[in-house]
Amino acid sequence: MGEGLTDTPQGVGHGGGREVSHLSPNHVPVLLKEAIDFLNVRRGGTYIDATVGLGGHSYEIAKRLGAPGHLIGLDKDPAALEVAKAKLEGSAGVPPASADWPKVTLMQCSFAEVGERFGKNFADGLLADIGVSTLQLNDAARGFSFQAEGPLDMRMDPQSERTAEQVVNHLDERELADVIYEFGEERRSRRIARAIVRSRPIRSTVHLADVISAAARPMNSEQRRIHPATRTFQALRIFVNRELDDLRALLEAAPRILKPEGRVVVISFHSLEDRIVKDAFREAAKQGSMKLLTKKPLMATEEESGRNPRARSAKLRAAEKV
Repeated sequence: MGEGLTDTPQGVGHGGGREVSHLSPNHVPVLLKEAIDFLNVRRGGTYIDATVGLGGHSYEIAKRLGAPGHLIGLDKDPAALEVAKAKLEGSAGVPPASADWPKVTLMQCSFAEVGERFGKNFADGLLADIGVSTLQLNDAARGFSFQAEGPLDMRMDPQSERTAEQVVNHLDERELADVIYEFGEERRSRRIARAIVRSRPIRSTVHLADVISAAARPMNSEQRRIHPATRTFQALRIFVNRELDDLRALLEAAPRILKPEGRVVVISFHSLEDRIVKDAFREAAKQGSMKLLTKKPLMATEEESGRNPRARSAKLRAAEKV
């Protein structure tokens, strides 16, 4: 087991020519203390951060692991791995704790692959912070946000085939409506899909947001709270990156790759993800392979939500291998 492990991220340095220096926003990991507490990090253990992102959670895990330990960080996004590598190897102005620092392995891959890459009883803990990262949202060229002009891309892995532009311009109206409804929980999906099809070709994030806004004007105070394009952009991102399928694959593999008493902690940001995590943990508990550590999801405090708006929708669930 452990085949394919590499001490340098595959694809690092090939992030489309972007320099790393401007890719390091002031990243605040969500539910950091709670995640680390539930992981119950043991010195010298092996831990997988399945969504290493900018390395915030990983750094706290590494501090507790010490030199005998092994931290493995996965991410689809080579740009994120560059930032994480700098942070975890001490070249980003946050030096690792002297000599007492674990072996760090970074891998560019989807967390859906954990079942193939890691053997039975391999890890003491597994953490996944699901969804889009600050890095991706803040880079207009990635096309994740409707708040800045950019191409309709939305791929977490820039090498993957399907882009949001292909989905928006080539799916038929009914398929597009189904995607928007299923992955965005958008009640106005048919109206939005019709408007998109009539406005083709759509090449940019702002053009798409304008089309959606014209088709789905808010009718009540609840709809006015969020931008009309929010749910459609979420749906496209989830569909493009196969996020829910990947999450199911991760949760299915977790009981096998964890050691006895090993823990899995998942932070999700919308109801679709949280429902999948809740159902998977309950099913594993029913089968006797996992023990629930959180009967209800943990939410961020008002203080954290005030500091970090992204934390408002975060839900943490944890389970332990029996």
